[in-house]
Order: sequence, then C-alpha cells, then structure tokens
Amino acid sequence: MAIFHGSKTLKQPQKYLAELKNVFKSFGGVNALNAVNFKVSYNEIVGLIGDNGAGKSTLIKILTGVYPPDKGEIYIKGEKIKDYSARRAREIGIETVYQEKALVEQQTLWRNIFIGREIVNRFGFLQIERQKKETEKLMKEIGFTAAGLSPDSIVETLSGGEEEGVAISRVLYFKADLIILDEPTMALSLSEVKRVLGFVREIKNKGKSCIFITHNVYHVYSIADRFVILDRGKIAGEFRKEDVSLEDVMSRLYAVARTGKIS
Repeated sequence: MAIFHGSKTLKQPQKYLAELKNVFKSFGGVNALNAVNFKVSYNEIVGLIGDNGAGKSTLIKILTGVYPPDKGEIYIKGEKIKDYSARRAREIGIETVYQEKALVEQQTLWRNIFIGREIVNRFGFLQIERQKKETEKLMKEIGFTAAGLSPDSIVETLSGGEEEGVAISRVLYFKADLIILDEPTMALSLSEVKRVLGFVREIKNKGKSCIFITHNVYHVYSIADRFVILDRGKIAGEFRKEDVSLEDVMSRLYAVARTGKIS
C-alpha cells in the first residue's frame, strides 16, 4: 500500500481545488462573512491571516462542511457542492488539523495515525504489524528523524512540533488533497516552528494543498505561495509572495488593523 496518493505531475482538469463564491454567513445578526470569495489552487499553500473575530474559523467551517453558508456557492475540484457536510468534505479529500490536534496522548504513535480508520483483515481483526510498518514508512517520508522515536512511541512524550507532524501525517496518509492547519505554530519554540514548517513543505512536495491559518505572518511567509488577509468578515487583500516582501505584508496588515483597508 502506498503511503501517499496522487502526484503533483498529474494533470488537473480544473483551475481550483476549492473555491467559495460570494459567501455570506451570519450568527444572531452578526455578519461573520460578507460576500467572501476565496480559492485554493492545486499544489498551493495559502496563508490565511487575520485577527480574532476576522472570520477565519467561520470560513474554514463552511469550506469543511461544518456550517452551511446563508448565501453563496461552494466548488470542490470544479464541482458545485450541494448538501455539503463534514463527512462529505472528508470523503472528497478535505481535512483539518485543529490546534488541539485530536490526538490520544496516552496511546502510541501508530494507534493515533489509524485511530477511527484502522486497517483490518477480512475477518475484522486489527492488522497491528501492518499498521506499525505503514507508520514507520510514513515517519520516514514526513521527516520524523528524532533518535529513539518509533511507531510504539507514546504521543505524550513527543514535542509540540512532533505532535503537529503526527496529525499532518495522518491526514496525508488518508488521501487528503487539501489540508487546513489551524494555528499550527501557536505556542511553539523557534526550533519547533522550524520543524512544523518542514512538515508543511512536505505537504507541497507531495502535490497537496494547504491553508495555513495564523496570526503570525513571520511564520507563514517563508512557506506560503499566496496570502489572504481576512478582516471583519471580508477579504481585505490577497497577493502572491513573489509580489510582496515580508515588510510589505506587515505594513498591509497594520493598514488593515487601522483602517480596514489595504494601503
């Protein structure tokens, strides 16, 4: 069984992997999203930047089928999606790694990789050795090289960056085409941030796409292909990395914070 599925050399018939068109969402009279147009291309890393209350979580929950939009359209791989749900989002290859990572810290690394999607034989019995071997291959592919780390390592003994790597590895293994990372570098040391950014680069190396949600543009700048600034439910600006320096991005963020507009 191959660890990673798909190839970045595969020709894609549609321009965008995922797209929201003119999306609105309100809660109790508060506009969380207002006429939002958002897209992710194939094999692209998008830095989604904004302060608390900007609408980032609402946007992602609509993209992953948790919330239905009040108005607007959702397209995945060129297909207009109706009757969308979190289950369907996972089936078509969209997965989210939240800050909590949904790991069972008292369990082994291999059990966490396959939790809820265990490999079983035709009689329904767990194929433990196969799961361990697949985990070991996955660890090599994604870059787990710490001395003493094995599929039997207990998750609570891992660093924060390594835990993020476990969660990313899990969604890559299960054919995710679009991986959404919710503040993956929050509260990590500089060395652990560097480790996580390496895992994100591996997502792109495998031909997949990623939305990297963050408050900290310093963390996402080195790996993103494109930046989208969300402010008070609206897209305040978007630009490709080749068109802006880190200082440019920071000045535009400050402008949005002051005036709600890109200077």
